[in-house]
Amino acid sequence: MPFAAAFAIGLAAGVFGGLLGVGGGLVIIPLLVRHGHLRQQAAHGTSLVALVFTGAAGALAYALRGTVDPLASALLAVPAVLTAPWGARHAHAMPERRLRRWFTFFLLAVVAALLLRPLLPGEPHPVSLAVKVPVLLLTGLFTGYVVGMMGVGGGVVMVPAMVLLVGFSQVLAQGSSLLAMIPAGASGAATHWRLGNVAGGILPGLVLGILAGALAGGTLAQVLPQAWLRFGFAAMLLWTGIRGWRQAGPPAAQEGT
Repeated sequence: MPFAAAFAIGLAAGVFGGLLGVGGGLVIIPLLVRHGHLRQQAAHGTSLVALVFTGAAGALAYALRGTVDPLASALLAVPAVLTAPWGARHAHAMPERRLRRWFTFFLLAVVAALLLRPLLPGEPHPVSLAVKVPVLLLTGLFTGYVVGMMGVGGGVVMVPAMVLLVGFSQVLAQGSSLLAMIPAGASGAATHWRLGNVAGGILPGLVLGILAGALAGGTLAQVLPQAWLRFGFAAMLLWTGIRGWRQAGPPAAQEGT
């Protein structure tokens, strides 16, 4: 894939990620499959490697504003590092059509989460350390598997858990999630790399595009109505999910693949 095309894919992913605080993998993976002609597994692995770099940049930006909880990030990251390789190996072993269908399910779950976001409580209610520790550890276990299998940053799982179950503010949850994503994503990305699921040649353009897009998206997010952005992005993901479902074919077509 030419550098310009990889940069454009990263730019689109970065803009949406910056606008809504969601992982760019939701945009990168369908574009890499459709326009980059990558296998589903290779798209997941390549996306995850790129997101480790952008997660580090995002975590630094939040940390400079004091909106990162290092303890929470560590409690999420330690179990996630253990389960991310499991998810990556599961994705590698799965028939491509089936993995594409599971990714479609994941997209539709994200659509539901975006539409339900306004129902999240406005005022956080912090919980005790005795509750926070097991909740974050269990969330990390599940998130690591999702990160490795789906090739995404995991914020769509970690952020709601921190807001709803631990009492974090939205901003603090996003910053802590980005920091936790670095080791978790690196663990899954390393496994994908060893399995041959990373198109290393397109990473420079992809990473630069995401970084530029995230900056632009974060700027636009300050002036555009969040409700419009949320519903627009949900509509785009829904359309992408429907296309992926059709391309994957009926379940019966996957027998013997």
